[in-house]
Amino acid sequence: MDYAATSPMSPTVLQAYCEVAERYYGNSASLHDLGGQASYFVEQARSVVANALKVKSDGIIFTGSGTEGNMLAIVSLALASKKGKHIISSQAEHTSVHAALNTLEKMGFVVTKLPLQQNGCIQVEQLREVIREDTALITIQHVNSEIGAIQPIDAVATIAKAADIYFHVDCVQSFCKVTFEQQVDAITVSAHKIAGPKGCGAIYINPKIRVPALTPGVTHERGLRGGTLDTPAIVAFATAIEGFHYKQQNYEALRQYLQERLPKTCRMIECRKQLPTICGILMEKVEGQYVLLRLNEAGICISTGSACDIHSESGTKAIISMGYTMEEARQFFRISFGQKTTCKEIDHLLVALSNI
Repeated sequence: MDYAATSPMSPTVLQAYCEVAERYYGNSASLHDLGGQASYFVEQARSVVANALKVKSDGIIFTGSGTEGNMLAIVSLALASKKGKHIISSQAEHTSVHAALNTLEKMGFVVTKLPLQQNGCIQVEQLREVIREDTALITIQHVNSEIGAIQPIDAVATIAKAADIYFHVDCVQSFCKVTFEQQVDAITVSAHKIAGPKGCGAIYINPKIRVPALTPGVTHERGLRGGTLDTPAIVAFATAIEGFHYKQQNYEALRQYLQERLPKTCRMIECRKQLPTICGILMEKVEGQYVLLRLNEAGICISTGSACDIHSESGTKAIISMGYTMEEARQFFRISFGQKTTCKEIDHLLVALSNI
């Protein structure tokens, strides 16, 4: 019940990973035949990622994770902009986004972080109002990892384009599940959320933008990220994309099944638009950490928020930004579904919750 944190590799993906690791182990940057084979597979995978994002493949850069991707994309775009040193984001972004913004603040940038409304989304008009002449970058996540809120990316993209501002979208939770129509300047995705391998992700940066190398002198991936590419993981990532099917109606039915049967002490957080697989829940007078421990004893894996925030004592960023109290934030826990989640498993969860 913690698929938003990660997911197991599918058998097909695992087979692809092992076959490439065993047979095509050359360095994709090498000039001999074995290197050429590896390079071919990398470029085929690059096209698969690009097609899934509806972008050009020469803008795809493979990374070691969504976290690295967010930091690389955000810092690179901010430094590439000639407009100034003002950035707009939200209070509920992933920890890696806040880390990138903190880094930029130390370099003289000023960051405006928008709150979430009670419906879980940023207010588009508020974003429009905080734009300044020196606004260089907007970075907004597509789907919040704690409550599943889907942000109005198309509306923000329209505003950013009209104001000639770079726009980055963190799509780690939404990739292959929900899309947006407008073109943006940068996107971050990750493999392990869709039954791919851990330690592999990708970013798209519009190839028309001349972004500076954060580590000057490296030659891999357009000079934006050094190091030998993990060919088996990259091929497995592409295999995961091709084999992943997000069955929206099935997940909506599972969410409704859970919501209708929750103990009276529990309430589910509802948003204007929401990914049904991510269920943020509050249990009255019980801390989320205690719920996690009790469910763990019952063999059920859940989360109290993003795995990257697991050591934080401040509750979850999303519901605090929505106006919930710190006491309510401490009552928060997250249930998230995956391809193998069943009603029988939810029944097991409900029994365990009723015993807390």
